[in-house]
Amino acid sequence: MMIVGVIGAGQMGAGIAQVSAGAGHDVLLSDIDLARAETGKAGIAKALARLVGKEKMSQSDADALLARITPVADHSAFAPADLVIEAATEREEIKRAIFASVGPHLSATAILASNTSSIPITRLAQASPDPARFIGVHFFNPVPVMGLIELIRGLATSDATLKTVEAFGRGLGKEIVHANDAPGFIVNRVLMPLINEAVFALGEGVATMQDIDAGCRLGLNHPMGPITLADFIGLDTCLEIIRVLHSGTGDPKFRPAPLLVQYVEAGWVGKKAGRGFYDWTGAEPVPTR
Repeated sequence: MMIVGVIGAGQMGAGIAQVSAGAGHDVLLSDIDLARAETGKAGIAKALARLVGKEKMSQSDADALLARITPVADHSAFAPADLVIEAATEREEIKRAIFASVGPHLSATAILASNTSSIPITRLAQASPDPARFIGVHFFNPVPVMGLIELIRGLATSDATLKTVEAFGRGLGKEIVHANDAPGFIVNRVLMPLINEAVFALGEGVATMQDIDAGCRLGLNHPMGPITLADFIGLDTCLEIIRVLHSGTGDPKFRPAPLLVQYVEAGWVGKKAGRGFYDWTGAEPVPTR
């Protein structure tokens, strides 16, 4: 078993902490302060309580899992960690600042990983203490449910680092896919143009958002439509990824849909905000246009 550090106690970071502790690893969970890290653990406790209530997990197993998660106040607590996973906002400057802060506290053998969904790993590795021990490990939301991890090695990522993190991912019960270090990797390189084009279609009046979602859900056999999915992911996150694709490739086909930009500028960033393309504050989502 490993000591796993998770930086970021929001939805993604808490999910990574939960599945890591569920696999028997000891987890150190941090955020911008101890209170937010403790809030992240409290959210995990609520999720486990629901599983216990549905008889999908025993109370003793839930208690044991929670006992393996320790909220910590700052990055100095990661000194004993074998693997540290950054799960902060999808903004390169924020991630680089985190790597610069945590790097001096890591051991000479610790691996540093980013949960980035689109930012080039080779470039992020420049802010790490050792690019050979830096890798992209892209989980999907919600982490406890989704069965996939994308592994992305940078130019300097060592074979030993890749092997260790691959074994860690498989130990969580996840399927592993390997992506080269290209903007968007595999999933978002394919998914984000679909979401972006759906928003273009909505903005141009091709169809209502309900019909766009229903058409893709039923016609493409997807579990949910692209506009609903965008609200679940977060419109701000979608926009950041699309901008990375656009700037990283220079291809105009990745230009962000104006309506997506407008919604993000309005603060209507999806389900987490209560409002995106749909209003999520009631019993059922209601279109906002």
